[in-house]
Amino acid sequence: MSNNELIIIPKVEKYIEYILTIVIKLPRTEKFSIGTEIKTSVYNMLRNILLVSKMDKTKRLEIYNIVDAAIYYQRICIRIMYNQKWIDEKKYKHSNELLSEIGRILGGLIKSLGANKYAKNT
Repeated sequence: MSNNELIIIPKVEKYIEYILTIVIKLPRTEKFSIGTEIKTSVYNMLRNILLVSKMDKTKRLEIYNIVDAAIYYQRICIRIMYNQKWIDEKKYKHSNELLSEIGRILGGLIKSLGANKYAKNT
């Protein structure tokens, strides 16, 4: 496992803990709709990150792209919660900062795979 793969796991855990505090405080009707969607997405994201560490390097890019799509999906859900005024600006910004940090690490992992792929072709 690379250093970035080790760094991303606690970052995702921290994000999950934060997002769960947000979901718990959502209005009852939304807690069981958008709240469930986000919880499912973050747990799947963590599961995929853990799965990637057990995979052959040639197959990792596909899973990283799935995780990247999950990050984008969660950003949209968080924006919807903010626009509907279910969360305040502080929670909106902080959750986006946490997601951005995870995204940057993931981008580095994807880039390193691309560099490795290029190195194999030369």
